[in-house]
Amino acid sequence: MDKKKELFETMPLNKAIIQLVIPNIVGSLVMILYNLADTYFVGLLNDPVQTSAVTLISVLLLLFNAINNLFGVGTSSLMSRLLGAKREEDAKNASATGFYLGVVSAIAFTVICFVFKTPILHLLGADATTFDASYRYMFWAVNVGALPSIMNVVMGYMIKSEGDALRASIGTISGCILNIILDPIFVLPQFLGMGVEGAGLATFISNCFAFLYFIQLVLIRKRGKTIVSLNPRRVTFEGYILKGIAGVGVPASIQNILNVVGQTILNNFAAAFGATAIAAIGISFRLSNICFGLVMGLSQGVMPLVSYNYASGNITRMKQATYKTLKMTACALIAACIFYVTCSDFLISCFIENPDVIAIGAVVLKGFALAMPFIGIDFVGVGVFQATGYGRMSLLFAIARKIILEIPFLFLLNAIWPLYGLGFAQFCAEFILAIVSSVVLRRLFKGWESRSTAAI
Repeated sequence: MDKKKELFETMPLNKAIIQLVIPNIVGSLVMILYNLADTYFVGLLNDPVQTSAVTLISVLLLLFNAINNLFGVGTSSLMSRLLGAKREEDAKNASATGFYLGVVSAIAFTVICFVFKTPILHLLGADATTFDASYRYMFWAVNVGALPSIMNVVMGYMIKSEGDALRASIGTISGCILNIILDPIFVLPQFLGMGVEGAGLATFISNCFAFLYFIQLVLIRKRGKTIVSLNPRRVTFEGYILKGIAGVGVPASIQNILNVVGQTILNNFAAAFGATAIAAIGISFRLSNICFGLVMGLSQGVMPLVSYNYASGNITRMKQATYKTLKMTACALIAACIFYVTCSDFLISCFIENPDVIAIGAVVLKGFALAMPFIGIDFVGVGVFQATGYGRMSLLFAIARKIILEIPFLFLLNAIWPLYGLGFAQFCAEFILAIVSSVVLRRLFKGWESRSTAAI
């Protein structure tokens, strides 16, 4: 554990942050590219119906994050805080408990999707035109693929909790690369020609590969050198473990459920304008997700450093790490915003040659791009809340983001500027929330600095 202690306690902050976030950023961006791969290769078929199917089912893939965050973010935050408090055996118990609860939840999700596939698809916005293509993609990516998809992310979070961001990212990246390789083979007519169903199959296989990588990493390569435990005898339902996981995990999970609600409403608004509009919204959303990957890589990557120093009472180091991460995030996202706004037509055309899709998608993408710098502030703030066990605060921000701000703006802007206004709802919401987040973080830091120690 000496190297881990050096990383968390004494290593220069810039070096420590880079060591944690760079593998995380690369992993997040590759994961976004892997999600884009399905859209890209299905888009090469130049069939808006199949492209819209990927968009509609992406909501269910987003719902995976509700379980990922419950048992991934929740468990990893607790593990890092327990490490900071020098309670390694408790951290091992927390990891085993989070792992097996995640497995049970993933299996339950699979059963629900099998039993209620028809009402679920209709709820997502599928109609007579898009239903068949949507279900063919859903079968492999969701119905069969939920367990490996969810658990490889949960395990990645747990491995990052002890500062091993590099190996965690290798697992994520390897699965993503495999998906990108398999997509054209399964999707395109010059190969197997399975269309959108092939994209789902490629996603399933790549997630299985990543899950198996993490299993062997914990059981074989890091055996005896890691606090991540898959020993079922370490599963415990002691109050401090369940409360520690749920205190951060439940709000983070609800945050993603609200994201799903927002995306479902967005898709249903777009569905009123036909498959072309759904495809345009979907491509724009996935392109903007590249920047979300950057934000998530920074905010989630620095979480173990924040958690550890918060629990050990080193609030000054924790605060400095947060501010340095905010500066990195702001610089990167302002540059990304400028690029997306100036190149929106070209970026959409890379995925599909349909002129109507390009015309709609370019405007919507500009709206998503304007939100990016402000999302960076919001996500780093929420990352600090999660890292320090302030789950309720992150939940309040999630409710404010979706229920109070973004969803009402979707209704308002769609009424003022039908379809095109949908892309600007996020910008309006994140601009307001960024101001609130900055104020709340400042006040929390002042309160923590007045105490010599922090609670787990």
